[in-house]
Amino acid sequence: MSEAKDSVLVIDDEWSIRDVLTGILSAEGFDVGTAANGEEGIEMLDQKDFQIVVTDLRMPKVDGIAVLRHIKQKNMDCLGIVATAYGSVESAVEALRAGAFDYVTKPFHLDEIRHVIRRATEYRGLRRENVQLRQELKRAHKIENIVGVSAPMQRLFDLILTVADTDSTVLILGESGTGKELVARAIHYNGRRSNKPLIAVNCAAIPEDLLESELFGHVKGAFTGAISNRPGRFALADGGTIFLDEIGDMSPRLQVKVLRVLQEQEFEPVGATETMRVNVRVLAATNQDLDARVKERRFREDLFYRLNVIPIRLPPLRERTEDIPILLQHFVDHFNQENRSRLTRFNDEAAAILQAYAWPGNVRELENLVERMSILIGEGDVAPADLPEKFRGQPCHSGPEMTDFPPGGVDLNELVGQFEQRLIRLALERAGGVKNKAAKLLNIKRTTLVEKIKKRGIEA
Repeated sequence: MSEAKDSVLVIDDEWSIRDVLTGILSAEGFDVGTAANGEEGIEMLDQKDFQIVVTDLRMPKVDGIAVLRHIKQKNMDCLGIVATAYGSVESAVEALRAGAFDYVTKPFHLDEIRHVIRRATEYRGLRRENVQLRQELKRAHKIENIVGVSAPMQRLFDLILTVADTDSTVLILGESGTGKELVARAIHYNGRRSNKPLIAVNCAAIPEDLLESELFGHVKGAFTGAISNRPGRFALADGGTIFLDEIGDMSPRLQVKVLRVLQEQEFEPVGATETMRVNVRVLAATNQDLDARVKERRFREDLFYRLNVIPIRLPPLRERTEDIPILLQHFVDHFNQENRSRLTRFNDEAAAILQAYAWPGNVRELENLVERMSILIGEGDVAPADLPEKFRGQPCHSGPEMTDFPPGGVDLNELVGQFEQRLIRLALERAGGVKNKAAKLLNIKRTTLVEKIKKRGIEA
């Protein structure tokens, strides 16, 4: 039995029943109140918070059904249990429809009533935990938890708040690591469906032959291994939101079924003949250029226009470098708590070096760097010498640009070499390390690029 001193109200017109139940429940650690009829019980419910009500079904003037309906109408955080000598299927159904948690018949065994009360207490605890978890999810995905003060991020915040409280389909566009799922969660948890489920599906991570069943479910016997009916993600998201991440990688065959859900809010599970209807909001995301894929006939044009009702483009980190110091400190604080480290900050020189970096992996890459530093450095400031080699090779542009020759002149070859080295590094990072792509970005041959990489000692 729970240690919490929950209050139980016993309503029965027989004093002997009230007396017995008071003794049982008091021994179990409950604070017990009693009422001799339904009218008196309702008055007590209006005056004091009770967590559980055990009520007789048939009583003069106001019966147990009226008590249950009062609890339901007032939206009280209270579970009703009906105990009656007039047990029948009809009365059980009526009690459950009126909002009863459970139903026992008189004469009841003492162990039986203890068991029912225990179940009610455990259920209330689970319901409380569920409410707390939902509140924590809302707090975790509040828009304030997306870090950024730059102009592109302020525009993003305004757009999220504008679209959140609608049911419009949103297409979130951005490079890998920019936080597309974070934005999708912010839209859901700041919207009218926040108390309903958010179901996320990574369309690129599930093989095509399994993705259809994952999205739409299947019936028993639909294919080898389908030993029972299984609901899909669209069914699980009913009333809430489904987030289709990396939808640009979805096959044309499945695109047709997704289009139908968007148009008609209905689908058939794999192997089924009956249509299921759902009420879901669709959020989708991709790092692909869907315009180009439509032209290549690799993505359906009609689906693209259905998804592209409200497009939201996430800026890559290189376009909002003023957010980097804030993000660094945000992740320092986070990993200090998670890893029990004692980093203070990235010093000005280290932060300037990181602001000059192109960040092909965007915020996720920066987060990984801070996590690594929290483990390897552990405490104090992070200095340039602490950074991985690829960052230490970055020139720092925090100082003023050279506008005049120093008295002793300059080494032109050295300056040109430094600039060339930086351009090659940026091209490689933008191309994800693929030399062919990097050479095209620099408008040189691949063999020329390879020679320069060797000559400059660049880690590729």
